[in-house]
Amino acid sequence: MNGVLGIAGYVLREALSRKFILAFLVGITLLLLTLTLSLRIEVLDGALAATRLFGQSLDHAIQAVDMALRPLYMVTAYLVFYGGILFGLVACSDFAPGLLSPGRIEHLLALPVHRWQVLVGTFVGVMTLGVGGAAYGAGGLWLILGVKTGYWTAGPLIAALLACVAYAAVYAVMLTCATLVRSAALCAAAGGAFLVLGVIAGFRRSIAPVFEEGVSRTGFELLTLFLPRLSSLANASASIAASIPLEQHSLGAVSAGVGLFGVGALALGLWHFERKDY
Repeated sequence: MNGVLGIAGYVLREALSRKFILAFLVGITLLLLTLTLSLRIEVLDGALAATRLFGQSLDHAIQAVDMALRPLYMVTAYLVFYGGILFGLVACSDFAPGLLSPGRIEHLLALPVHRWQVLVGTFVGVMTLGVGGAAYGAGGLWLILGVKTGYWTAGPLIAALLACVAYAAVYAVMLTCATLVRSAALCAAAGGAFLVLGVIAGFRRSIAPVFEEGVSRTGFELLTLFLPRLSSLANASASIAASIPLEQHSLGAVSAGVGLFGVGALALGLWHFERKDY
């Protein structure tokens, strides 16, 4: 366990030394501060009476606070889900290839750490970074709107966690790719391709009729059957963020499918890494 935490700590130190990651965190902070100072919300008996942004009235209609905030929470959930994954594809694509690069990997393997600890530690470090970023952005917005409106809901925080589940599966694919080819570009491309396929898998029932009946449609349905439905998880996170009821069975099945695929991808990477000569 110490080996895993040591590698994870190295990944976090490497991330904090990168200017564009720090710039991203500063950007989120400035956005939250701007929203705090410029947004004025008037709540009367649990209803949203008026909203002003930069002194301009946004809506004169009086409506319940939870209903008025639904669009904002849904947009935020989608931004955290897809925006966070896309940023992670670029920002974290070279962590694993860097650790597995010639010279460095031989040095790591000479230390009292097991091979699996190198990969698992990298995964833990990257996911710590991802969970922290998602919690910081979504939690900041949740706190600001909660203080200003008096309406508190855990939906945005749960949505951020679901986004982290999706990114865990994406990064597991990227990490496995790094054991095959030590290229940051190819790892990012593998993660991006997996993200696109996961979005398509979520809409497989709507897309399938586009193909002609027969081999093409059957092939498409079989291919997407074994892919995690990332777009379905994104839609579920948006609904949860907006406090829109959804079937618990469907959410559990989709989350379990994404999680199991990520575990399987990581296990494949560990299996290949254990048998690779350096």
